[in-house]
Order: sequence, then structure tokens, then C-alpha cells
Amino acid sequence: MSNDELISKAYEAMKNSYAPYSKFNVGAVALCGEKIYIGCNIENASFGATICAERCAIFKAVSDGCTKIDKIVIVCSTHDFAYPCGICRQVMTEFMDENGIIVVTNDKEIREYKLSDLMPESFRM
Repeated sequence: MSNDELISKAYEAMKNSYAPYSKFNVGAVALCGEKIYIGCNIENASFGATICAERCAIFKAVSDGCTKIDKIVIVCSTHDFAYPCGICRQVMTEFMDENGIIVVTNDKEIREYKLSDLMPESFRM
């Protein structure tokens, strides 16, 4: 599946975002082989219960038996580059290898990074 197709799916996922507090809607798509898993951010008044779109998509994949994410695409409502937070980066190290690809876009430009670029020296067991 092309980056453009994945980006389109991520924007579709973003429509389901629940962000009444931050108004910052995020969509993500995790690619596992040929199968995709979509996620959106879901906020909660108890901020610790909030989940990012990236983790939502990854956890859907894992709950379906996929523990090897090849690529994750992230988009946001500000149409700026939406980089994953530190917790999401750490979760990615659990389910992506260092060559796993992270794609972010600002609607005009697509940037691709290897996980090792965004999370060097990650904690691994």
C-alpha cells in the first residue's frame, strides 16, 4: 500500500478522534504485512487515561495477533507534522524493528524516518 493510500486512511481515522480538551485530532495507520490497523487519539478528563492515535493503532494490531509493525503513518488536524510522543516511540520499539518506518505529513510534504532515527538508544529487553 502506498504512502498516499495510508495517509488517506489516517485522515479517515482522524475523523473518529475524541479530543474535546486539546482540540488536537490525530489519526494513525499501522501497516502489518498487507493488513492495516487504524487508530485515533481518545482523550479523557483524567489525562492519564488518554491514548494517542499511534498506540491505539498498534494495540489494535497486537490484539489481532500482529506484533511486527512495518510502518506507521501519523496525521493531525493542524495539518502540521505530527511526530509521535515519547511513550508512543517507546511502544513502537516493542513492536517495530529499528528499520520500521514512521511517516508524517503536513499535507504538502511527506517525511519518512526509521524508528532508530526518532528513538535512538531505546529501552529494550
